[in-house]
Amino acid sequence: MNDDFSAEYTLIAFLTGLGLVVIVALMWWGWRNRKRRQQDIAAPASVPADVLESEPLAGAEGMYVTTVRGRDYLDRIAVHDLGLRTNARLEVHRSGVALLREGGSNLFIPQADLRQVGLDSGMSGKFVEKGGLLVVSWSLGDHEVSTGFRTRSADDRDPLLTAIQALVDGGLPAAPMAASAPSPDA
Repeated sequence: MNDDFSAEYTLIAFLTGLGLVVIVALMWWGWRNRKRRQQDIAAPASVPADVLESEPLAGAEGMYVTTVRGRDYLDRIAVHDLGLRTNARLEVHRSGVALLREGGSNLFIPQADLRQVGLDSGMSGKFVEKGGLLVVSWSLGDHEVSTGFRTRSADDRDPLLTAIQALVDGGLPAAPMAASAPSPDA
């Protein structure tokens, strides 16, 4: 009786490796074709220097999940690094929203381009608890897009939501003036 199965194991290992290579090649090919189909999408604005130097109204560390077309949470945008999930910091400024991404290009959403903000449970490959994902809908050139951001701490989500909603509603009021001292006659 011959118990040498090395030829069968070698064949199984070879076919498994070949299958994995084919799957990775098909994924790469699909991503490349998605990028080609999305060439009409404009590049997002980079973060202005004055925004980088100013103190944000609200900010939080977390994960940039993705940007999708419109509100179709499964139609991920591949061009301009918008489909790459990265660690990031989201900052709300009077002029708009800045996303400072590690390993990806930073982007800035001007206040005039903001359309809607809300909480959801997930988008394009990242699903979390109900209301665990901050979703900002905005205009990118001629397209409406939605960007997902997951804060590291749940306590950071509501201040971001409130600050962005104020921008969507027409902007934040000017910085409050210092209260004047009462006159001695009063």
